[in-house]
Amino acid sequence: MSDETKPLTPEIVIEEEENAKGGLIAQSVKPDILYLVPITGRPHLPAQVQPLIVSKKRWEETLVKASKESQNLMGLSYLKEVKGKYVYKEDFPAVGCVVRMLNIVDVEGNIQFIAQGLERFKIKKFLSDKPPFVAQAEYFKPTKEDEDELKAYAISIISAIKQLLSLNPLYSEDLKQYLGRFSPDQPSPLTDFAAGITTANGSDLQEILETESVIARMKKVMMLLQKEIEIAKLQTKIQKDINTQVDDNKRKFFLKEQLKAIQKELGMQKDDKTSDVDKFKEKFAKLDPPEHVVKRFEEEIEKLSVLETGSSEYGVTRNYLDWVTSFPWGIHSEDNIDIERAEQVLDRDHAGLSDVKERIIEFFAAGVYKKDISGSIILFVGPPGVGKTSIGKSIAEALGRKFYRFSLGGMRDEAEIKGHRRTYVGALPGKMVQALKDTEVANPVIMLDEVDKIGASYQGDPASALLEVLDPEQNSEFLDHYLDLRIDLSKVLFICTANTLDTIPGPLLDRMDRINLSGYITAEKLEIARKHLWPRLLKRNKLNASTITITDPTIRHLIEGYAREAGVRNLEKLLNKIIRKSIVQILKEKKEQIRITIKSLEDLLGPPIFKPEKQMKGVGIVTGLAWTQMGGATLSIEAVRVHGKTPGFKLTGKLGDVMQESASISHSHVRANAKAYGVEADYFDDSFLHLHVPEGATPKDGPSAGVTITTALVSLATGRTIDRPLAMTGEITLTGDVLPVGGIKEKIIAARRTGINEVILPDGCSSEFKKLPDHIKEGITFHFAKKYKDVYNIVFG
Repeated sequence: MSDETKPLTPEIVIEEEENAKGGLIAQSVKPDILYLVPITGRPHLPAQVQPLIVSKKRWEETLVKASKESQNLMGLSYLKEVKGKYVYKEDFPAVGCVVRMLNIVDVEGNIQFIAQGLERFKIKKFLSDKPPFVAQAEYFKPTKEDEDELKAYAISIISAIKQLLSLNPLYSEDLKQYLGRFSPDQPSPLTDFAAGITTANGSDLQEILETESVIARMKKVMMLLQKEIEIAKLQTKIQKDINTQVDDNKRKFFLKEQLKAIQKELGMQKDDKTSDVDKFKEKFAKLDPPEHVVKRFEEEIEKLSVLETGSSEYGVTRNYLDWVTSFPWGIHSEDNIDIERAEQVLDRDHAGLSDVKERIIEFFAAGVYKKDISGSIILFVGPPGVGKTSIGKSIAEALGRKFYRFSLGGMRDEAEIKGHRRTYVGALPGKMVQALKDTEVANPVIMLDEVDKIGASYQGDPASALLEVLDPEQNSEFLDHYLDLRIDLSKVLFICTANTLDTIPGPLLDRMDRINLSGYITAEKLEIARKHLWPRLLKRNKLNASTITITDPTIRHLIEGYAREAGVRNLEKLLNKIIRKSIVQILKEKKEQIRITIKSLEDLLGPPIFKPEKQMKGVGIVTGLAWTQMGGATLSIEAVRVHGKTPGFKLTGKLGDVMQESASISHSHVRANAKAYGVEADYFDDSFLHLHVPEGATPKDGPSAGVTITTALVSLATGRTIDRPLAMTGEITLTGDVLPVGGIKEKIIAARRTGINEVILPDGCSSEFKKLPDHIKEGITFHFAKKYKDVYNIVFG
């Protein structure tokens, strides 16, 4: 590309010509050399006059030179797309339009001018490779064509344009007058004008610009005009349909208004306000509200009667009255308190949990005796998936009461419990009022799920708001902020669920009657899977019991190898996965029946996640029992002597503060009583000991590992190994007392699952131990210790 171009003075040829097809202008100005400017969107056509705006920075030099050297004439070339930041000569099409620039003005960094289209031109060759682009031009030669055919096409085009102008209201009156300048004796400019007023795209118009034959050009323009006419007709039809529909709606509206006025005059219809008042009075008459509610209702009805229906206060009062009349004042469902039926419902819906069922039956029995079940708040505590929520539903069914559940997990606003004040936009009553409204009785069973996961924020503390709800001495006069009326919640049976008690505030916990759900042993899980989970999943997937079968040994292998958690939620997911994969086999392999065995189980689910647990053995290794939110677990503790140079005691395994203190107490106790446990008197004087609890990524805390750590240190110091499946739990003091700990049932279930048949428990846990079902205690030898010396005698005696 050349960096410089010499200024060129184009030769201007002015010639008189009589165009056989009707000349565009009397004097056709055809310069041999043209300055070129690219345009996008649509090409410019001869006989077309329209304003154009170009970038001053890029094209000012071109326009100035064209103005001075070419008598305001230049060539416009249509670019279909600009591929980059700059324009090159290769981007220009072969054919463009000569225009005359009129009224050139500078507008905010751009140049605006009127472009009057004059003549088509062809680029013969470029004389400049960069802006300002200069080209040598040549022009189309007149072609000999049938005059009669030209005239016929011209008349058709004029007729089509007039039809289009009458259909499309967007065309102005000036455009219609401009059409009057053209006649059938000027077919070429008429054709270009017709093409210019269509909405055709740039490519179609460029094709018309490049067509040399006037008749061929007119045929293409006629096609474009017909398309425009069809579009205009469709647009007119759409607009007519819309107007008809709007007019019809207006007519119906006015007729309805007239009908309302006539009916009102004749006393046949009431206005909106009167209708609302009568509706609320009718609903309220069906209720049995207390005196203070009746008084408030009459006040609000009187206020509604004097308010204008268009006012915002009318809407607020109307919503308030809607809630007051929808609340079940004095409506109670009759309890079906039948001990035998309650036992049948619980046994039907739940396998195992015999101690929990017994506690619920006791609760029912007390209700039967006093002929009233009210003022009770039950709290089910246990790991996920043990059936807390489903037991609540079963209790509601056994009582014959309606059931309502909502979750407190993540709730951070006390207004969710006690409602918003009426003055706020979008105010609503609290969940308690909504529950009674939805159940339509004043004594439903309300389940408050995840009560241990309530949040607190600047908007208030929902746990504190629950104190009034769950206190039998206070909830008979519960005050909702929205209704601002005293509500009796004393007849409601509240059932709460939680995974742990640690995060429940003490005052709230004190108001609840706690029932622990510890989890299921393998035999109970097997029964649940066989009687409940598997049939339910087959029904959900619309399968017959004979289509996919699974054996009891397979379910047992599934429980022990893949689903050892305390609950059965994961077990249900795995059974559902087995059914899904089996359905795929049925569809692909065209099988009618599939039998799931232990061997095929691994093909469906992969190798077992849990391997058979083996108790770690060796000097300084002891198995303890721990409680987690997921149930019980076994915990091996290891102790080694690192060296005998300097005394020391190191702890690892991500231990919490309480567990570290237990380890320090154990170390001090063994060291102080070394002789009593058969340890050499100077053993700890020069021994650096390291105590580790495996699974170091899992946080561990609590005092119940005290006796286990002490036993590990004694085993290490005396070199004696525990050679039998034994586990222990209990807190130890500096003087050697063994204190009671919690989670005994969960820990015993964990010991049974691991194959441990001998367990040492604190003597203080004996009362809790006696309450456990026999099937959990069966096959395990239990020892109870008051002092660590008792533990020592049991382990090493």
